[in-house]
Amino acid sequence: MLKKRSWLFSSKLISIFLLAVFLSTSGFSGCKLLSQAEQERIKPITLNYWRVADDTDAFSEIIADYQSQHPNITINYRKFRLEEYEKELLNALAEDRGPDIFSIPQSWLTAYQSKLEPMPAEIQMAYQYEKGTIQKQTVVELRTKKSPTLREIKEKYVDTVFNDVVIDGQVFGFPLSLETLIMIYNKDILNQSGISQIPTSWTDEFQGAVAKTTRYETETKVIQSGTALGTGYNVDRSFDILSILMIQNGATMLSGTKPTMFNRITKEGVRGSVNPGLEALQFYTDFARPSKDVFSWDALMPSSFEAFLNGKVGFFFGYNYHIPQIRSRSRVNFGLAPIPQIPNNPIRNYANYSVEVVSKKSAYMTEAWDFVLFMNQPDEIKKFLAKTRRPTAQRALISTQLEDEDLYPSVSQALTAVTWYKGYDIASAEKAFKDMIEQYLVLTDENKINDILNVANSKISQTLIKPQQ
Repeated sequence: MLKKRSWLFSSKLISIFLLAVFLSTSGFSGCKLLSQAEQERIKPITLNYWRVADDTDAFSEIIADYQSQHPNITINYRKFRLEEYEKELLNALAEDRGPDIFSIPQSWLTAYQSKLEPMPAEIQMAYQYEKGTIQKQTVVELRTKKSPTLREIKEKYVDTVFNDVVIDGQVFGFPLSLETLIMIYNKDILNQSGISQIPTSWTDEFQGAVAKTTRYETETKVIQSGTALGTGYNVDRSFDILSILMIQNGATMLSGTKPTMFNRITKEGVRGSVNPGLEALQFYTDFARPSKDVFSWDALMPSSFEAFLNGKVGFFFGYNYHIPQIRSRSRVNFGLAPIPQIPNNPIRNYANYSVEVVSKKSAYMTEAWDFVLFMNQPDEIKKFLAKTRRPTAQRALISTQLEDEDLYPSVSQALTAVTWYKGYDIASAEKAFKDMIEQYLVLTDENKINDILNVANSKISQTLIKPQQ
């Protein structure tokens, strides 16, 4: 009897063992045996992502979509204040505690190039999904995808993106959006002054509108400014404004990557030999000269944006990021329009945008680049743009934003937008422009005009030279 029970017990053990083997090899266990490579690729990892502009909810849907394909990857998003961002970023990168992905202005790309990992030619990622009907089974599949080619990048993004993010044949990042310099105007001031049409040209139309909307207490004291232009340090984005005036007027800002050439005489155009950079500087500073009909601004006034918020400026030049601040901080009845152009000259506009980049020190560069590319897929980028109300950088989406009152001025200019600075110190370059403006305003010897341009040109040229490590 004991022998019979013992035999029955042994038979049950053998049956259980055989069943376990069957389940583990037939897929009924719900988990396929993974190779060592597959196990390595689905280990839990965290990608740290740093930015300035947007709150976490701008990325919540995109991150959820990404994690549905890669549940082992956590995206830790952190937003910084603008004034603290670069210092914290540089310190963190130097101490090897920096983010895997971060966002920088386009004008920082050259300076940060040594800290960035360029886009790889291809990316291999592990994708997890379930299959089976009777018993669900988690399957891991390694897929290798080709990264976008240079031709594909040219076709997908507006021209300035390709010109900015591709350095020496390598791609260093992609933008999620792109803003262009726009004209923001006070409707009430224009209506009270009888301005029925928004100026589209700088000469005559814009100058005439400024003269009609400016109010004076004395010949040298303005109490309502037609526009906030003419000075260096109290005009928001004066570097951008003067840059686009020079570019529209035909100035060559750079020859390749060096040296700067905005101080040169050129024979381009029908006017013969002219200095387009100097002409642009003269046009800009006229708005701060009491002797000119367009005098409307001076160095003693508050910042141009604060003056606009207070209802004291007719035309302000800024970007879409100013719009939420105007709505939250003032009661100004405002409108938006593309910036004026120079008649008979090629249409040119000025771009201002940030680029999502991958740190060279990231332990997960492949995954980081995969997420950057994932964010820029059409279905995903639409979610970001809808949440943030930002203008697109992608050609295919421009037509979808042209009917939006807030986005139209900026996005309608994207195809003709440019940037020019590709040096190592944008802050010093901007200071050189501001100093040039202020020095020109107080110049008494006309023979020294070119000296002022040459000094500014020299200072900016120095910032194009790579600093010694």
